[in-house]
Amino acid sequence: MLDIRVVRENPQLIESNLKKRNDFEKIKWLNDLLKKDADFRELLQKAELLRQKRNQLTKEVEKLKREKKPVKKAIEEAKKIPELIKKAEEKAKALKEKVDFYLLRLPNLLHESVPLGKDESDNPVVGSWGQPRKPSFKLKHHGMLAAELGVADFERAVKISGEGFFFLKGDLALMDFAVQRLAIDLLRDKGFTLVQPPFLMRKEPYEGVTELSDFEKVMYKVEGEDLYLIATSEHPIAAMHSKEILSENELPIKLAGVSSCFRREVGKHGLDERGLFRVHQFNKIEQFVFCRPEDSWEIHEELLSNAEELLKKLDIPFNVTNICTGDIGFVAAKKYDVNGWSPREEKFFELMSVSNCTAYQSTRLGIKYRKKNGEKEFVHTLNATMAATTRLLRCIIENYQTEQGKIIVPKALQPYMNGLKEIKKE
Repeated sequence: MLDIRVVRENPQLIESNLKKRNDFEKIKWLNDLLKKDADFRELLQKAELLRQKRNQLTKEVEKLKREKKPVKKAIEEAKKIPELIKKAEEKAKALKEKVDFYLLRLPNLLHESVPLGKDESDNPVVGSWGQPRKPSFKLKHHGMLAAELGVADFERAVKISGEGFFFLKGDLALMDFAVQRLAIDLLRDKGFTLVQPPFLMRKEPYEGVTELSDFEKVMYKVEGEDLYLIATSEHPIAAMHSKEILSENELPIKLAGVSSCFRREVGKHGLDERGLFRVHQFNKIEQFVFCRPEDSWEIHEELLSNAEELLKKLDIPFNVTNICTGDIGFVAAKKYDVNGWSPREEKFFELMSVSNCTAYQSTRLGIKYRKKNGEKEFVHTLNATMAATTRLLRCIIENYQTEQGKIIVPKALQPYMNGLKEIKKE
């Protein structure tokens, strides 16, 4: 959520930001937000003046009593004030709710380095690594090969759970854990603390970490309870320090979230049938950082470097795109996507995202830090995928399958798989 002071003091900045994001609908109600906020502050001031008047009348009544003078008029006037205060506060509360309604729907302010664009086709490539493989033989679909090798079962998963689910079995299930362990070890070596969060969150803290449309399109709600299955460990970790004041000496706090993730995947892309790319449930290792505002852009680049390092260890060719204004999410001020090479489709596809959310999440969640001079300021939050295992498994199967229908185990994963060098049909 944006700080209301920023909206008050620089509405032109908010309007310009919405234009960059091609979000013209919200420009229409920006003036209404400002008007309601001004009315809200006016009512607060009115209530405060009424309280002051009540206190003055109380003192006046006491004085009149001491002087044995008539007090009826002053008492009658004082009796009216509590009701006037109540009405002013009720109106102020209603206006505050409307102001917050608008604020929750304003996206984060974009960093100046975010490129202008309409959609994902306008995302420029800003980095790349490795030589894309182009095998001489026809590659099999990753899901088909995994099923043929007996290490995945999509048909039975569909039978009991529906589309977008799968069973991982045997060596491919082991590879899923191997990818997680490699990612965790890389992050622990860089000073990250491992965190396994709750897999369910209440709506109030959830509203502080994601855009409201996600409640309809992304999250699963537990029927009859105020609980949602998490779409990523980023969300509970972001809310972990809600309504807290951290010490400057604690920052940066670097956390490696490990969790299963649950997503409805309602939207433009849909599900990956009989495959592992876009599914309802998967495991993910997430990088998350709380830091001082002046450190966040340097840390943003560090998180990108960490994600790249994992792919280099796995010897998977990739590129990096700087997400444009028309494609970037609601919460991020800047975002990179790291895209792995698909030799079967001969194109890159998204494996990881790396976002600096600046003070957007912390403002809504009330997470501040106390500077050494005693002043308090909202922390910046950053998140980055380190390993969404199902997407990486697809990438590994495509880049490492052989003409004989086997899957070579990347060298970096072999120590985590009891030295296994290839996955083959038993």
